This record gives sequence, structure tokens and C-alpha cells, in this order.
Amino acid sequence: MKRTYIKELPGLIGQTVKIQGWLQAIRDQKKMQFLIVRDHTGLVQTINERGKLNEEIDLLISTITPESALEIIGEVVSNTQVKLGNLEIRISSIHLVNLAEAGLPINNKSSLESRLDWRFLDLRRPENYLVFRIQTVAEQAMREFWTNYGFIEIHSPKLMASPSESGAELFHVDYFEGDAYLAQSPQFYKQMAMAAGFDRVFEIGPVFRANPSFTSRHDTEFTSIDVEISWVDSHEDVMQLEEQWLRYILERIKSDCGQEISQTFGVEVKVPRVPFPRVTMTEAHAILGEQGYTVPREGKGDLDPEGERRLASHIQQKFGHEFVFVTDYPTTVRPFYHLRPKNNPMVTNSFDLIWKGLEVTTGAQREHRYDVLVKQAGEKGLTLKPIQYYLNCFKYGCAPHGGYGFGLTRMLMVLLNAKSVREVTFVYRGPNRLTP
Repeated sequence: MKRTYIKELPGLIGQTVKIQGWLQAIRDQKKMQFLIVRDHTGLVQTINERGKLNEEIDLLISTITPESALEIIGEVVSNTQVKLGNLEIRISSIHLVNLAEAGLPINNKSSLESRLDWRFLDLRRPENYLVFRIQTVAEQAMREFWTNYGFIEIHSPKLMASPSESGAELFHVDYFEGDAYLAQSPQFYKQMAMAAGFDRVFEIGPVFRANPSFTSRHDTEFTSIDVEISWVDSHEDVMQLEEQWLRYILERIKSDCGQEISQTFGVEVKVPRVPFPRVTMTEAHAILGEQGYTVPREGKGDLDPEGERRLASHIQQKFGHEFVFVTDYPTTVRPFYHLRPKNNPMVTNSFDLIWKGLEVTTGAQREHRYDVLVKQAGEKGLTLKPIQYYLNCFKYGCAPHGGYGFGLTRMLMVLLNAKSVREVTFVYRGPNRLTP
């Protein structure tokens, strides 16, 4: 008999079906046995009247523990007194596929760390399944948008001979007789694609940051979403692309999952207006100054997390918008390959996108001229030899280009009002977590 998913049961009243799933709960009474069974599509009540089938089934049901894997065959019957869909299944046969050990190691009151220790069990919770269904919808929408606009997908190497961003936060790897590093981003390879004439590329893949932070927004391995486009006039072209892209994604999430997100997480998915508000870094500091807040000096002109939250609150109050682009970051906090405008060489044609107080994107127009790149790399104190393969991309005619990197788990965290990226990562990696 073909398997039936629980969500399909309302259309099968009076029919005999086979369901497969996990025991959510059991009530073993004197005359009746009630089993709540769960699959990835929902919950259903199944019932067994003691003595109606045979004593072996009665005894078997009495021994089944929560989270055991089951296969049940029975008739779907209407019952308006049942809260789970006004129906139930009258069991005609039951097969215990795999008995769960008694005494589950976690429950709904367990700490996040305990839940991460037993992640496969934690992921059985319907709200966690929904997180990754949302992630799937989001990634499908991303690819649709890019395909519609003629993008090419690339897969860049994650083992590198030199850092892709800076000398900090690197994971070192012994590589035969030499040294290698795990990629911090696909940045150099996105730009290589521009030099190759690919025009528009994207990548969804893992990146690695040896960041010792234990904050709610940091992890040491995460999925980065990267985009690069050629023939841009400025970083404004990149921002216009991203805001249209994000609007497309959120429209799809709202359409496909909005009701479930509201019911499960109490969050309304808002499709943003375009264009998003924009403020320069200088303007951002002025806004914060008017609030009596001064960004700490160690930021070297960048915003700290508190500054980002305050700025986002200001934008929400003034424009009624969850997003804001902060533009024109100083050269002190941007890498050597960000283009510096002629009229103000102390800043860069770069931006961050802040969503509800959290930075989710860093982007920029890139420097495409070999001699300027060499000069700016030297100013940053970089040794040219390890990155010469990258610099060579700009020796033989490279178009003006730009792009952005977007954090997938940060998107889910902000969208669902989660407290930490740990909650929306399939299996989290951090400074003190390398298992499961």
C-alpha cells in the first residue's frame, strides 16, 4: 500500500490508508488506546479499541515509547470532537519500525546547548522543520530571480593558498607539504568570473571564519550567498539589484509560508517597498549623535551593533521601513579591493544592509584597475606575492563590477525573530562546538 501523508487525510474520509511517522504522545486507557502520530506534514490521532483486534496489538501499543517510528494502517473517520483536523484513524494494523529508548534526553524546556547536543531530536519539532522549509523556499526564489536575469551559478574552491579577505579569522589547514586556508568568502573567485566575462554570477555555499565570538549573530561556518555583476557605474547599481532581489524573495516566502510563520512564530512577513532608505556613514553618525550616542573609537568609523540597532529604529520611525543601506564606508574599515571615488578617496563605494537592526549584507563596487589595486593592497600592508593570481585577473581588461555577500542564517534569524543563528542553522558550528 502506498504511503499517505497526514496532510492528505482530510480528503480521504472513509478510506483505508497507511501512514508512517513518529509517536508524539500516547494515552493508554482501560478501553481505548490513543496514539498521536507525527510526520513532517502534521499530526493525527489514531485509536485502538482494546480487545477489538487482538491482544498482541493491545500489548504492543502499551510498550511503545514517545518518538518511536511507526507504520499504521487504518480507516480514516470523521470525528468533530478531535481537535487535530476533526478526524482520526481507526487502527487495523500497526508495525513498530524502531522503538525509541525510554526517557528522551531533551524536552521543550531544555537549554539551547542541550538541544544542539541532540540536534537530530530537536529538529523533529514542527517549528524547526518549518524553518528549513522557509529556507528552501527562499533559496528557490533566489535562484529563480537570478535565472530570470541571466545569472550564472559558480562553485568556488574552499581550499585556498592565501586569505580571501584578511589575515585575521583564518582556519589553517595542513596541505600535503604546504599550507592552505579555508575560504572566508568566494570574493576573489567572483571577481575572477567578472574578468572571465561571465557578466553576472551567484554562489550559495559554505564559508569559514575563525571568529572566537560567542554572540547571537556569529558562527565559524555558515552559508554565504554571493553575487557579482559587471559593467556597474557605482555601488548604487548593486544596491538596486539587491533590494529587488530581496523583495522577490520575501514575496515568495509570504505567499508560500506566511500563514504558517504567523501561526508558529507570531511574525508577519512584510514585503518591503523599494527603494530602501539610504544613509551615508557620515549621516549615520550624525543621526546617532543627535540621539546622544557615540560609536566607540575602536570601530574606526564603522558602526557597532548598538549603533546599527539605533539607526534601524530611527529609520523605522521616520520611514516605516525595516531595511536601510548604510553607504560610503571609510577606507579604514574596508578591504583594499573596494573602489575609492575620485572626489573622496577616504571613503569607498561600499555599503552594508541593515535589516531590523542587524547587518545582513556587505557589498561594494570593486576596484578593477591593476595598478590601483596594487597600490591599495600595499597601503593595507599586504604582501603581493600570495595574491598575485588574483591581481593577474585585472591585467588583461576587466570590466567595472560590484557585488555583495548575504548571510542566509542571519536572514532567517531576523525574519523569524529568532534569538540566535544557532536556532536557524541545521547543524551549528562555533568556537566551542564541533559536534554533532
